[in-house]
Amino acid sequence: MTADAPKPARTPDGRYVIIDGRRWRATDPDVPEDVAARLRSHLMAARRAVGMARRAQDTAAERAARDRVHTAKVALGERGTPWWDQQEPERRTRWSDGLAALDGHGDQEGADET
Repeated sequence: MTADAPKPARTPDGRYVIIDGRRWRATDPDVPEDVAARLRSHLMAARRAVGMARRAQDTAAERAARDRVHTAKVALGERGTPWWDQQEPERRTRWSDGLAALDGHGDQEGADET
C-alpha cells in the first residue's frame, strides 16, 4: 500500500479489514513496520512468481511460489493461528521465522539487505 492510498475499513475489534464488502484477516499490528514492509515485498514477489509460473504452465514453480505466498501471509498474521490468540513471544517467532525463510529463498526483487 502506498503512503497516499486509503487504508481499508476495519472491524471494530481491529482483527479484520473490509475490502469490497469482504472480510479479510488483518495483518498483526505488532509486526514492526520494517519487518512488515519486507514481508509485503516478499509477498508481492511471490505473487508475481505465481503468475509467471501459471503463464509458463510450470506446476512445480507455481507450487513453490504459492508456498512462499503462504509463508508470507502466515508471517504477517493473515493466515494460520490468529494473532490475537498468540502470546507475544509466539507472534515474534512467527514473523521472524517467516522472514528468515523468505530471505533465505533469495527471490525478493529490489529488497534492502538488512
